[in-house]
Amino acid sequence: MAKEELTLNQIAKEIYDGAGGMENVQSVVHCMTRVRMSVRDDSKVDQAKLKSIPGVLGVVDDEQLQVIIGPGKVNKVAKEMVDIAGVELGEELPQGSGKEKVNAKAAEMKAAQKAKQKNSPLKAVLKDISNIFVPMIPAFVGSGLIAGVAAVMTNLITAGTIDAATWQQFVDVLNILKNGMFSYLVIFTGVNAAQVFGATPTLGGVIGAVVLLTGMNPEAPIKNLFTGDALAAGQGGIIGVIFAVWLLSIIEKKLHRIIPDAVDIIITPMLSLLVIGLLEIFLIMPLAGFISNGMVGGINWVLSVGGAFSGFVLGALFLPMVMFGLHQILTPIHIQMIGETGKTLLLPILAMAGAGQVGAAFALWIKLRKDKELTEMIKGALPVGILGIGEPLIYGVTLPLGRPFITACVGGGIGGAVIGAIGGVGAIAIGPSGAALIPLIANGRWWGYVLGLLAAYIGGFIATYFFGIPKDKLAEQELAEATFETAEAVNTPVIAHTANIFTAVAAGSVHPLEEAADPVFAEKMMGEGYFVEPTDGAIFAPVAGKISTIFPTKHAIGITTESGLEVLLHMGINTVELDGKPFEVLVTEGQSVTTETQVATVDLAAIKEAGKGTSMMVLITNMNDVETHVLEKTGTVKASEEVFKATTK
Repeated sequence: MAKEELTLNQIAKEIYDGAGGMENVQSVVHCMTRVRMSVRDDSKVDQAKLKSIPGVLGVVDDEQLQVIIGPGKVNKVAKEMVDIAGVELGEELPQGSGKEKVNAKAAEMKAAQKAKQKNSPLKAVLKDISNIFVPMIPAFVGSGLIAGVAAVMTNLITAGTIDAATWQQFVDVLNILKNGMFSYLVIFTGVNAAQVFGATPTLGGVIGAVVLLTGMNPEAPIKNLFTGDALAAGQGGIIGVIFAVWLLSIIEKKLHRIIPDAVDIIITPMLSLLVIGLLEIFLIMPLAGFISNGMVGGINWVLSVGGAFSGFVLGALFLPMVMFGLHQILTPIHIQMIGETGKTLLLPILAMAGAGQVGAAFALWIKLRKDKELTEMIKGALPVGILGIGEPLIYGVTLPLGRPFITACVGGGIGGAVIGAIGGVGAIAIGPSGAALIPLIANGRWWGYVLGLLAAYIGGFIATYFFGIPKDKLAEQELAEATFETAEAVNTPVIAHTANIFTAVAAGSVHPLEEAADPVFAEKMMGEGYFVEPTDGAIFAPVAGKISTIFPTKHAIGITTESGLEVLLHMGINTVELDGKPFEVLVTEGQSVTTETQVATVDLAAIKEAGKGTSMMVLITNMNDVETHVLEKTGTVKASEEVFKATTK
C-alpha cells in the first residue's frame, strides 16, 4: 500500500519523533540526499519508525543518523526541522523540552530572516496580481471566445448583413454565457485576492461584489462624498477591489487575534465586512469617481486637440483606465457622439489599446519561446485578444511581467495616433473592439481602422521586442538556448524518447551501483546509475545538460539534461563531512556542460586520509521519466568514455 503523502512540516516532526524526540537531536545538517543528525542517545532512535515515514527512502545509522529524503526535497525538510527548533543548520538544538526557549529562538530567527528580505515592492505587487488572475485564464479564454463570436454576430446584425429576427436569440444566449464571467469579474477577483492575501475567500468575494452596488435604491442612490453625484456601479474597478481585499486581510487577521474564540466565527466576519465595505463604498469608490471626473475634463481637452496627438494619448492610457474602472466614464461620451453625428470617433482609437497587447504578446512569444508556461498562456489568450477581449493578455501575460504592459500601451498609442491622423474613423455602435469592430466602422472607412490595428500590432511588437522583455526572463531564455545548442552539438536529440549518453566522470574503473560501499546507493534508494573509482582527480560531467545545483560543501553537483533527466554527481562517500576541502568546483549553476567539460578537481588523497570513500557516484534521481537504461561497460575506462545509456519516456 502506498504511503500517505505528508507535508514538509509533518515529515520534519515525524523525523524528530523517530530520532527519539527533538531533545535527543543535538544538531541537524543535510547533504544532497540525506538529513544528517547528531543524536545524544542512540538507544532512543527508532529506525523502523523513521523508515515508515512517507517520503523517507531509507535510514543509515553511522557516525551520524542519516535519513534519506532525496535531492530537491532534503534541503526543505532539513530547513523545516531547524525552523521548528529555532536554530540554524548545524547549530546545537536546545536540550530538554524548553519550549519557551525554542519558541523565542524561532521568533528571533523569523524576524532576522524577514529583515534580510529585500524584494522589490513593485515585483511583489506584480507577483500578487499574477497569482490573482492566472487561475482565471481558462474562464477568460472560454468566455472571451464566446464574447468575440457574439460581438461579430452583433456587428453583422447592426450592419444589416444578417437578419436580426433569425440571429438575435443566438446572440442573446452567447451573451448570457459570456456575462457569467465578465459581469461578475469583480467577485472572482475578490475571491482570488483573498486567497493570495490570506483572507477568507468568500469574504473577498463579497467585498468584490460591493462595487456592483446591487442593494442600492436607484431612486435614492448613495452620494459620492467628493462630488455629491450618485455613485456608479463599477467605480474603483479591479484595482479598487484588490486594494479593498488587501485591507480586508489585514483587518481580519487582527480581529482573529483579539476576538475570543467562542464568538470569533460570528464577530470577525461581520466586523471585517462592515469596516472594509464602508471604506469601499464611501472612500475607495468615490475616490475613483473623483479621479474619473477629473479625467473627463482631460479627455475632452485631448479630443479638442485632435489628430495624432489625441490618438496616441487616448490609445496609450485606455488600459490603465480599464484597470481602475474608469472606462465607464466614456460611455456617455460615445452615446453623445453617436446621437449627434451618427458615429463615435473615440471607440476605434480606444480599441487600439487591446491591439497593442496583441503585438506585445507576439513579441513575448518569439523572444521567450523556450518558456513553455508563458507561450501556452499566450497561445490561449491571443485569439480572444484579436477579437477584442483583452483581459487574458493583460492579467495573464503582460501585467505580471511589468515592462510588456507598458510597451503594449505604447503600441496602443501608436495605433491610436494612426487613426487620429487619418481622421473620420468612427463606429456606429459601442461594445466590441479588436477585429470584431471592423463591420461597425462607419462610412466605409474600415480601411483606416484596419491600418490602425496593424500599426498597433506592429508598434506593440517592436516596442516589446526591443524594450519590453524583462531582464530575468531574457537571461532564462538565453540560458535555455545555450543548453539546446550544447545538446545539439553533442548529438543529443531533444525530443521524446531521447537517448541520453552517460560517460565515465574520471579515468579509472566503472562499476554497477550494486557494488557501492554505501547501502543507500547500492540499494538504489536514490535511483539507477553507476559509479567510477577514479585514478586521478579530474572529474568531468557524466552527461550533457545544465548545472542545476552545486552543493555548498562542493561534494555534489546536480545536472538537468535537455530531455528532463535529473542527474546527481556525488563525489565520494560521506564526503559532506569534509566541508568542501578536497573539492574545487570549476562550473557554476546555470552553466551548460558536455561530457568533455571538467566540472571539478578532487584531492583523492585527502579523501582517503579522512577515511572516506572516493567512489564517484552518478545517479538518475527521477527514474519515473526513464523508459530504458543499461550499463554498457564495466571495468577500466578513460574519462568521458561512454558507459551508460538511458532513454526517456
